[in-house]
Amino acid sequence: MSVNPNAGAPPLAGVRVLAFTQLGAGPFAMTLLADLGADVVKVEDPSTGGDEARRVPPFNDPAAGDGLYYQALNRGARSLTLNLRAPEGRELLQRLVAHADAVYTNLRGDLPAKLGLDYAALGSANPRIVCCTLSGFGRTGPRAGEPGYDFILQAYAGFMSVTGEPDGPPTRAGVSVVDFAGGMLSALALMVGLHRARETGAGCDLDVSLFDAALSMLNYLAVWTLNRDWRPVRLPDGAHQSLVPSQRFPTRDGWIVVMCMKEKFWERLVECLELGALGADPRFRSFADRLAHRDVLVALLARTFRDRTTAEWLARLRGRVPVAPVYSVEEALADDQAAAREMVVDVAHPLFGNVREVGCPIKMSGVAPRYRPAAPLGSDTGALLAEIGVLPADFERLRACGVV
Repeated sequence: MSVNPNAGAPPLAGVRVLAFTQLGAGPFAMTLLADLGADVVKVEDPSTGGDEARRVPPFNDPAAGDGLYYQALNRGARSLTLNLRAPEGRELLQRLVAHADAVYTNLRGDLPAKLGLDYAALGSANPRIVCCTLSGFGRTGPRAGEPGYDFILQAYAGFMSVTGEPDGPPTRAGVSVVDFAGGMLSALALMVGLHRARETGAGCDLDVSLFDAALSMLNYLAVWTLNRDWRPVRLPDGAHQSLVPSQRFPTRDGWIVVMCMKEKFWERLVECLELGALGADPRFRSFADRLAHRDVLVALLARTFRDRTTAEWLARLRGRVPVAPVYSVEEALADDQAAAREMVVDVAHPLFGNVREVGCPIKMSGVAPRYRPAAPLGSDTGALLAEIGVLPADFERLRACGVV
């Protein structure tokens, strides 16, 4: 039996992406690909000091143009500086594209075409090039030219209208869920484009937006709203719109979340809570019954949950009912499951020493993710330009006139 000489190699080894990325969503997408072996070349503007993320506080070194925020979102990326406003910069881009598989941007929707970062501008240099754009609102429509950030998209997409307490204001999720979901969706889109290019030899444009990603996440709430006389609302204790009980409850010393997504979980819950009479109560017999009598049922359950500590309830419920403590971020990172899944990793950094980061969420049998720190601004420019035939003297001239 023959042995595959590439067994254990990073699955995306040999894939090069020129990434014109900034701040959160796009760099997050590129980190996923870099962890899995892609050669992510982050292209930054030398006249601006590169990605603004390099200067985001706290825990940053402005003189070095680096910080923990930047490292968290750009792991594994090499850095090339290139001024696309200069004719020589645009000519170098064409030459770089000839040696790349994809160009990825997360600029405003109107900018890729203006900057020559779409297939129309780059396809002649490499007919197989895949050009993926992640923007706030997409490359078409009345808001294509507007910047889009996670907070803005959570408002536009209705997320804030269903987050928070009923008597409180609309609330943003504490994590940048739209940024990260949009980043993952764009990474998937890029992989689809690369697969098609390898199968057909033809590159393409891919247009992904945070707005579209957020709307797609409305999913069943959108379908219910579009097809019935129904509107989602903010519910107490972060409750599910229709499944009862599925929410947080206060315990003697904290909070616990239970989720009865199946009838069997409801049956087990009343047993574990020693509330067998509720299981026999016709008001609570089915999903529909419990929804109709939500307020009465939740009040009864809340009184019971307050009788014991979170740890005591976890000991009773784990393995029988979907249940979780409401962790702090520190507690979540210290959980045994996070350790078992190798989701906290160590990355050696020349400035910050050993940086502990969140690991790659994609696990592949026989393959270990590749963890490397994000590169200093422009540190790989010389080596990358040498690959396309730029001589040392020309490189120095280009640097002197601000092209790189």
